[in-house]
Amino acid sequence: MSRRAMRLWVLFVGIFLTAGPFLGAQGRVYRERVEPHWNEAGTRFWYRNELPGDSREFVLVDAETGTRGPAFDHAVVARGLSEITGREISATQLPVDSLEFRTGPEGDQLRLTGTDGRFLWNAAAGTVERLDETTSVVPRLFLPPRPSGNSSEDVEFEVVNQLDAAVKLVWVSGDGEQREYVTLAPGQTHRQHSYSGHVWMFVRMDGTALGCLTAGERGVKWMLTEEAIRNVQRREGRRGRRGGLEGDVRTTGLNGTWQVFVKDHNLWLKSTVDGSEFALSQDGLASNTFRRDAQRARAVGMDYAREDYPEDQADVIWSPDGAFLIAFQTTQVEERRVYYVESGPKDQLQPKLQSYPYLKPGDPIPVTKPRLFRLSDRSEIPISRELFPNPWSLEFQGWSGDGKSFRLLYNERGHQKLRLLEVSLESGAVRVLIDEQSPTFIHYSSEGKFELRWLSEERALWASERSGWNHLYCYDLKSGQVRNAVTQGAWNVRRIERIDEAAGWIWFYAVGIVPNQDPYHEHFCRASLDGATVQVLTEGDGTHQIEWSPDRRWFLDRYSRVDLPPVTELRKADGVRVCELEQADANEVLQARGSFPERFQAVGRDGTTMIYGLIHRPKDFQAGQSYAVIENIYAGPHDHHVPKEFRASWGHQQRIADLGFIVVQIDGMGTAWRSKAFHDVCYRNLKDAGFPDRIEWMRAAAVERPQMDLSRVGIYGGSAGGQNAMAALLWHGDFYDAAVADCGCHDNRMDKIWWNEQWMGLPEGDVYQANSNMENAHLLKGHLMLVVGELDRNVDPATTTQVAGRLVQAGNDFEFLVVPGAGHGACETPWASRRRSQFFERTLGGPKAVSASVP
Repeated sequence: MSRRAMRLWVLFVGIFLTAGPFLGAQGRVYRERVEPHWNEAGTRFWYRNELPGDSREFVLVDAETGTRGPAFDHAVVARGLSEITGREISATQLPVDSLEFRTGPEGDQLRLTGTDGRFLWNAAAGTVERLDETTSVVPRLFLPPRPSGNSSEDVEFEVVNQLDAAVKLVWVSGDGEQREYVTLAPGQTHRQHSYSGHVWMFVRMDGTALGCLTAGERGVKWMLTEEAIRNVQRREGRRGRRGGLEGDVRTTGLNGTWQVFVKDHNLWLKSTVDGSEFALSQDGLASNTFRRDAQRARAVGMDYAREDYPEDQADVIWSPDGAFLIAFQTTQVEERRVYYVESGPKDQLQPKLQSYPYLKPGDPIPVTKPRLFRLSDRSEIPISRELFPNPWSLEFQGWSGDGKSFRLLYNERGHQKLRLLEVSLESGAVRVLIDEQSPTFIHYSSEGKFELRWLSEERALWASERSGWNHLYCYDLKSGQVRNAVTQGAWNVRRIERIDEAAGWIWFYAVGIVPNQDPYHEHFCRASLDGATVQVLTEGDGTHQIEWSPDRRWFLDRYSRVDLPPVTELRKADGVRVCELEQADANEVLQARGSFPERFQAVGRDGTTMIYGLIHRPKDFQAGQSYAVIENIYAGPHDHHVPKEFRASWGHQQRIADLGFIVVQIDGMGTAWRSKAFHDVCYRNLKDAGFPDRIEWMRAAAVERPQMDLSRVGIYGGSAGGQNAMAALLWHGDFYDAAVADCGCHDNRMDKIWWNEQWMGLPEGDVYQANSNMENAHLLKGHLMLVVGELDRNVDPATTTQVAGRLVQAGNDFEFLVVPGAGHGACETPWASRRRSQFFERTLGGPKAVSASVP
């Protein structure tokens, strides 16, 4: 599965099912986000605050002096605009949307733009005057293009081509397609209708993209200048498996004289000079083909609709000099399919049988192996597979500095070996550059846990948990040895933000690095590439997100906690605090909710490791009453899942709490981003789900909170959380009384191959059976509701039906909800959500008077 697909899957499961959708108005948060608009010198910026009562203010910050104040005299501007427009305008409700720094003969000025047009504020004179309707602007262009936003607001702009060459104006659609509109000759002006948020790209006549702008303001004349081209903001493209930008595929070699193609599943070359053809291989078969593979993306990567590549399209890479050809030959496997019935299709009365490709743990997978050919004598150079005998994946990573060898990343099936290999073009000899091994699992499937970044001088940056924590190591690729640890300590590198080899620094986010704070809080840091220095650049007690100034001399640091609305600070590049910009105002949220969630920590099963979680109280919480406790669980090992940042709304957690329950969320052992030992608890042990830690946490919380009635405990979750919820009643039915399990993977042999083999390995022995809710359904205690959407395309819906069948065989009473027309996450549909709430009200009961005894 591609890391992009994994991120999308994690985003859906980890956020949607755990946190719930932000439904319902619960008050607004003001001053929560600063969006800086910097001047050309990179020394000052302005931003706008939305305030209560539909008011707003504009703030100007001087980064060099550390001063913050009104961008202009709002009262004076209001009087001036009132005179110009002929109507009364309030200083707190100015019809101004944006500002632009300008320098005039009388000093610094600001252009004010809004619904009434454009106006000029002269700070020295304290005056405001109307500007011409059309104002010339040098745009801040960006690359690569991004899809257009969705808006119905009409705008019109002009473009003046001040370059020496013609350019094309291209519209980028909402799905990323590009459509050419007009060609502008040098000096030509063009007026273009658009919609706010639509993206337009300038392209040279040879197809080179120059930059993009986003339509937004009315009456703007964009001046396309050399300055605009020089200052294009660039974002790195995503790297594909061939080491180049995604989509960069070469098909010709030897100065373009040969073109490669596939015929009858074998590899062929065709001369672009005389059209002659010859075969490089003779052993290609439909089951072992040189044709580029799409099966893996469908059946493993969950890109179910991926179409096969053309029959003649080869999966090849030419050497830099075009003298050698690397071809990938892929064994094909039977594509297991998941079948389900769509009972009420929109286009007909009768039901439809639907299916999608979906490999499961232990299934044969498409395996790609490299073949190496020399063009001068049309010979094959054998490559030994001794160092990559059983690949889960084998991915091309690029070339050595001298172009004489290529690199492969080998991830062994079972995920206990991860190797960076180098193959010589001349001999086919394979050597190990980096060899990562683990007796449990290597967490390859999440950003931050897998990092491979190329450095100059034949060096690479590599992430590893070999020390017991996730850290970065600098490797000498010539010797295959570690040059130095870049980071080290009892904390984790979370993700890389930037590497600057010339300056010798790497910037990254880390967790657990600041003592006496929640170890899941993300802090922004930098380290010298030689490992001599590590510096934490943020301070506040919360989880942090930063935004650089255009020249990276300053950054905005925004941090928050679930019980602390966002605080925004301005800092220098070295982390020195310049000034506080904003403390968010969440009073409306607090008044609507009654309280923020409470953070709580307690020791887990081992008596020493701290476990962290949240407590959600009902809006009308009464200290003199006791409440049943309901845990919202998601124990997927790919991440931690208890939110850390501030939220104005909490979706299903708060809705359930408001029915008269105390809802808790906990990260127990077996989840990610603590120590490797903490994480390894999940290995071949998903049924554990951190339950011993969760139970200890709740018992500790109840000691000082007699309102938590642990004689009535419920639990609910979806996907892996659905598996966890039912497991609570199988193995911990003496503590949990009621569970709602939504779309759970109740037997990991029934679920997607990549996620389950990552944590459970191959299905050898009885490990999968021992962790199976289905195989252990007879252990059920308490009240259970099973929920599944009939159209689930993430977890095979049959796994819920199978566990229901075992419960029937065992004679257990339970409730079974199949939600017609629903997919994954069926319990978050209004009807099923209501049924879940009624289930807990019926099985756990409402608030009671606090007992004199303490749990």
